[in-house]
Amino acid sequence: MKLNRPARNPHSETIIALIDVVFFLLVFFMLIGRMDATAPFDVRPATAVTGRDMPAGGITLAISATGDLALDGKEITRGALSPALSALLENDPELRLRINAHRAAELRNVLPLVAQGEALGFRNVVLVVTPETDG
Repeated sequence: MKLNRPARNPHSETIIALIDVVFFLLVFFMLIGRMDATAPFDVRPATAVTGRDMPAGGITLAISATGDLALDGKEITRGALSPALSALLENDPELRLRINAHRAAELRNVLPLVAQGEALGFRNVVLVVTPETDG
């Protein structure tokens, strides 16, 4: 009497289990790893100081939502700004520059003015901010 053995079917469960293990390892390393680039030195971001009075003295550079400029309440062009700031700085080397930009002003209109003030020799540049109100 001849007995027929059933044909062996390859078990696909072993491959599926291996894929699960690889997936869990991938998720594990993604969770414990750092995804951002770190600097080779200590970097502490600036913090906004609110609730204090704005520093007295100095001059105020206002920037409108469209990028127009005013120096101490008088409109000024970008070309005339650098000579005007230089002249003011010659009279008072410790002069403070306050930059008051409209909340809708584009950052590309604000940051070059900060760099320009520092390049001219202003040691103290203050960005004026308004805290968010609840409501």
